Amino acid sequence: MNNNSTFEEKLGELRNEIDEIDCQLVALLAKRRAVTTKVGLLKSAEGMPIFAPEREASLLQLRRQQAIEAGLSPELIEDILRRLMQDSYISQDASGYRCVNPDCKKVVVIGGEGQLGRIFVDLFTRSHYQVQTLEQADWPNSAEILSEASLVIVAVPIRLTAMVIQKLGALPENCILADVTSIKEAPLYEMMKVHAGPVVGLHPMFGPDVTGLVKQTIIACEGRFPQKYHWLLEQFRVWGAKIHPVEAHTHDQAMSMVQVMRHFSTIAYGYHLMAEGADIAQLVEMSSPIYRLELIMVGRLFAQNPILYTDIIFANQDNIAMMKRFAYRFLELLEDVQLNDKESFTTMFSQVADWFGDYADIFMQESKEMLIKADQLKKH
Repeated sequence: MNNNSTFEEKLGELRNEIDEIDCQLVALLAKRRAVTTKVGLLKSAEGMPIFAPEREASLLQLRRQQAIEAGLSPELIEDILRRLMQDSYISQDASGYRCVNPDCKKVVVIGGEGQLGRIFVDLFTRSHYQVQTLEQADWPNSAEILSEASLVIVAVPIRLTAMVIQKLGALPENCILADVTSIKEAPLYEMMKVHAGPVVGLHPMFGPDVTGLVKQTIIACEGRFPQKYHWLLEQFRVWGAKIHPVEAHTHDQAMSMVQVMRHFSTIAYGYHLMAEGADIAQLVEMSSPIYRLELIMVGRLFAQNPILYTDIIFANQDNIAMMKRFAYRFLELLEDVQLNDKESFTTMFSQVADWFGDYADIFMQESKEMLIKADQLKKH
C-alpha cells in the first residue's frame, strides 16, 4: 500500500508539473498571437504582404536545428510552428490591408453576393475601396452602377460569363475588366471584344471556404494594358496571394488535365460506387489511411454544388477529346489485365515512374505528412 501511495503521489506531482507547463504554453501562445497581431497592423500601415516566404523558411530551418540540438523531433517542431504561423496569418489578416490604389474610384463585383464574389467584396472593403455589387436584379440600374467604376470583376457562373460580359460595352475607358472563372481563353476573348481598356483574366485557385488569401494562388492571364492593372495584382500580393502568370491557352490546357479530367473521373468513380451498391461505411472501416483519404476526396466533391462541376466539365467541348484519350488509356491498361500481360503493365508503370522523376519521392513524402495530420484530426 505504501509503495502504491508513493507512486500515486509521484505521478500526481509530475502531472501537476505538466499542467503548469501547459498553462505556461497557453500563456506564451496568447502573448505570441498578440505580437503577430501588432505585426499585421505594422505591415498594413507599410503596405507589406502578410506572407513573407523567406522569413517563414528561415524561421523553420532555425527552429528545426534548435529542436535537434534539444533532442526533440524537428518534424514535430515544424508541424507546431506551421500551425502557429497559420494562426498568426489569421490574426494579421483581421487587422486590415493597405489600399494599393487610393485613386481607384469604385470596385464593382458582378455576382458579388455569390460564394466567390463575397470573398473579393470583403477583401476590397477591408482595404478601404468603395465597393458595390451588381446582381441580376440590378441590371436596370447597371449604367449608373458601372459609370464610375475603376475595376469591374465578373464573378458569375461559367455558363453566364459570356452573356454578362457582352453587356459591358459602356465601361469607363480606363476601367479594368477582369473575370474569375476557371477557363480563360473564351472569357478573355469576350472581354477584349467588348472593352477597349485594360483587361485581365484571373483564376483564383481556391474555394469559397477560404478566410483569406495568404498562400493562395491566383493565376493571371494577360489581356490588354498590363501596366494599367499592375496595381490590382500588387493588391492581391498585399493580401498574401501568389500570382502565377500564364497564357490563357496554356492555362486551359493545364486545367483540362488537373481540373476537368480529375473532376470527371472522380464523378465517374462515385457514380460507379453507387451503381455497384457499395457500402460506404464498410469501405471506410476497411480502408487504409490513404484509401480513406481518397474516399474523403470523392465524398467532398459530392457535398458541393452539382451545377458548379457541371459548368466546369461542360464549359469547353475541347475537353471531350482529352477525356476520350483518358478513357482509351484506361481500357488499354484493362486489356493488359484481361490478357494477364503483367510484363506490359509493369513496363508502363516503370515508364510513368520515370516520367514523374523526383516528384514521385516528393509527393510520397508530402502524402505521408498529410496522412499524419489527417490521422491526428480524425482522433480529435
